Amino acid sequence: MINHLSFKHGWFYHYRVHEDKTKLCPPKLKNYLNKMLEQGACPEEPFAEGPRSSALRFPIRASISEIDHPVIRLAEAGLANPEFRTAHSNVQVFMLKHDTHSIAVEVPIWMEQQEMGSHANNFDEEGALSGHIDVLRVEEDNKVWVWDYKPNAHREKWAATQVFYYAKMLSKRTALPLQNFRCGWFDDKKAYTFDPSKVR
Repeated sequence: MINHLSFKHGWFYHYRVHEDKTKLCPPKLKNYLNKMLEQGACPEEPFAEGPRSSALRFPIRASISEIDHPVIRLAEAGLANPEFRTAHSNVQVFMLKHDTHSIAVEVPIWMEQQEMGSHANNFDEEGALSGHIDVLRVEEDNKVWVWDYKPNAHREKWAATQVFYYAKMLSKRTALPLQNFRCGWFDDKKAYTFDPSKVR
């Protein structure tokens, strides 16, 4: 069963969690995903002001690999079977319905300013960093994969920065070590990945 809760965080974000597949998650992650489905559990303040991960425009030092990955075929199939008006929603919901490893989409995440440490120096504005993860998967390696769907993925300049901070924020919210995460972005032709724990 897919559970759904919408957030108005400047725009409408449709948070969806596949309840049956949360058994693949580490307990702390499962608890977080379920908690965010409770009305009022996700605070409004971190999303009202402050930097957004999707708007960050600076490079990170990551060892990025282009790989052949199932998310490419899933994106292709999602685009070929449209249910919604946007490509994002078609890819996300198709993956949630038909992929055994896709757990949740549009996952709300944030990191308070006092949690940022030296990372706060990277941002142009004060306040909490926030965002919404396009697709969260737990793959065969038992890593938690943070994926962002990017049409024309090969042209992306800042996607690595965006998904790195997604992983950082989810690590903060769940107390899971960054070593437990992997990051990537993809479209229906290409996928790029890296280990966020090795970013310097």
